[in-house]
Amino acid sequence: MRSEATIPATDTIPLCVPEIRGNEWRYVKDCLDTGWVSTVGSYVDRFEREFAQFVGTRRAVATVNGTAALHIALQVAGVRPDDEVLVSTLSFIAPANAIRYAGAWPVFMDADPDYWQMDVQKVSDFLHQECAWDAGELRNRTTGRRIKAIVPVHILGHPVDLDPLTELARKFELTVIEDATESLGASYRGRSVGTLGLLSCFSFNGNKLITTGGGGMITTNDERLADRAKYLTTQAKDDPVEYIHHEIGYNYRLPNVLAAMGCAQLELVHSYVAAKRAIAERYTAGLGAVPGITVMREAPWAKSAYWMFTVLLDPANWGDSFRPTLRTLSEHRIQARPLWQPLHCSRAHGVAQSHRCEVARQLCQQALSLPCSVGLQVQDQERVIRTLASLGGR
Repeated sequence: MRSEATIPATDTIPLCVPEIRGNEWRYVKDCLDTGWVSTVGSYVDRFEREFAQFVGTRRAVATVNGTAALHIALQVAGVRPDDEVLVSTLSFIAPANAIRYAGAWPVFMDADPDYWQMDVQKVSDFLHQECAWDAGELRNRTTGRRIKAIVPVHILGHPVDLDPLTELARKFELTVIEDATESLGASYRGRSVGTLGLLSCFSFNGNKLITTGGGGMITTNDERLADRAKYLTTQAKDDPVEYIHHEIGYNYRLPNVLAAMGCAQLELVHSYVAAKRAIAERYTAGLGAVPGITVMREAPWAKSAYWMFTVLLDPANWGDSFRPTLRTLSEHRIQARPLWQPLHCSRAHGVAQSHRCEVARQLCQQALSLPCSVGLQVQDQERVIRTLASLGGR
């Protein structure tokens, strides 16, 4: 079977597309043949069980998407309206939106210049210098609001430096909720991403390491929180037969037919991580010595899943904007993309507080993500390397 990602070198090279080459057709057909296509069926339970086993947690709770997972994780962790949550500014917008869904407020933290993850030192500075204890609660001196949680976002496949962050969380009595949506398969000091917070969240969007088309997952070692998350994501139904609800829940259930696809994808996840790491090695070898290009790095304490391979273009060689390079690559039928606008710069969250987010803004101005599908052919990757290297200094 030909994968969507296996595209001849003469065609457009996509940025990151799904790899469909396992039991997806077989498992989805089973759902269609048996009629179990909606939110009830054996594949949902199986996907939750097998995903928890892969990550290394006691429980996993499937959701309709990664944003829903974040929303529920915040709620079950005790984040309440008008609380504040520290979150990475260099991220897709979903975690900040989920914080607002919970009625809370994001406080944006900068990225570090080396690995582009949440800057733990700046988090420490903010907590020590900008916050104070009041009646047993940690409060933001500027807003007066309670600080309740930290959401480190493991971007681009690389983990945040979590040991010092969790130590800060213990000191200031904060809850850590990992946003691991981009970093399935990554590890931190030998421990899998998704096991390091009280709760962790994943996404299975079409461009993620494994995909169900949509879909998300919450992982945790706390049985009580897992049960609570399952309850809220299934409309908070209190009786197995009667339609009785004691509180407001959400229709955040993952359909069985999508969970079937997830089971098939998960069977190949180790080979997908290996493919991503091989792609990263080839890019590093091919672009690492090109003047003005800085390739993404892997910390000595990390194993990156290299979800989205990204380079920085030095303005001295490439100009003040990545956009001309982006357009030229497109003319060569090579898809690339910039990083996200830092969330503290977004009009959608313009009233939220940020703390010294200079690095994230610089990274956004210089970063370009390159084709890195699991099924990327070597000849296609070599074409990307040759084309980008030839553009230096234009």
